[in-house]
Amino acid sequence: MTTIGSSNAGGPRVRAPGAVAAGAVAAGAVAAGALAPRAGSAGTGRAAPEADGVAVLVVEDDDAVGTQLVRGLRRAGYEARRVATGAAALAAVESAEPPDLVLLDLGLPDLDGTDVCRRIRELGDVPVIVVTARADEADRVEALDLGGDDYLVKPFGFEELLARIRAVRRRFARVAALAIAAGTAGTVSAIGAAGTVAPVGAAGTGTRTGADGGGGTDVVHHGGLLVDRRTRRIELDGRRLAVTAREFDLLAFLADDPGRVRTRREIFQAVWGPWFGSTKVLDVHVGSLRRKLGRPELIETVYGIGFRLADSGVEQGRAGGGR
Repeated sequence: MTTIGSSNAGGPRVRAPGAVAAGAVAAGAVAAGALAPRAGSAGTGRAAPEADGVAVLVVEDDDAVGTQLVRGLRRAGYEARRVATGAAALAAVESAEPPDLVLLDLGLPDLDGTDVCRRIRELGDVPVIVVTARADEADRVEALDLGGDDYLVKPFGFEELLARIRAVRRRFARVAALAIAAGTAGTVSAIGAAGTVAPVGAAGTGTRTGADGGGGTDVVHHGGLLVDRRTRRIELDGRRLAVTAREFDLLAFLADDPGRVRTRREIFQAVWGPWFGSTKVLDVHVGSLRRKLGRPELIETVYGIGFRLADSGVEQGRAGGGR
């Protein structure tokens, strides 16, 4: 079995049982330092059809481990590339061509991997498999609670990694298909290669701008707060706020009907779509919005139920005229 190397969390990388060296391949590999994943059918070397065109981002600062992972994934048919820092990983996820899946090491040189995991989840629904030497239960729980979809401890067999990638992608694709079959296709703008559902915008009482730009522009004025769906702009007391795409969708959803209590389930369905990570991600987004607004009382917590936008001085209308 091909084995990917290990390191001790918080300590120097060491030789792992069954591995030639940290980041190296077990003695049974085809050549020194080369991966030989089973792809397609046993012994054929053909790429598995489910891997075709799937972009995998490997976030790994160890050159040996990163190189072997990318090489093995490519042999298995994936379009794999590697970055060595958390900042580069976030930039890739935010780019015009984000990956379909991320393999994330936690021991990065610039940012802690758990912070990177949390921020990736804030940016969207890209599946994240944590691949790390941190074996403590607390580390596993934290990474999964922050939005990781699976957790694999080094050293690990490469076949197991491929199986976990397939399992995560099947889960995402299955839930996306069920969501569409259940009639939620109206909130779907695209289903990526990973099978994730991206909401067009928060569902609510407002009118969405059509694909051709027609259909009106929804604007909500709320006690100094302005939410403009067409330009995806948020202002408070005339000051424009810098928010993430997910934060905008969340605030716009609450602003559709100020004062109305939105359950956590409603918020996840409207803003995230199908979701496999921890529900704590909602609390993280609400906390971030409150800090950026500088008026935390605007978003009220209704304990045991969900959240609402404080109902005071609300004026809703369309650009160019009231309604």
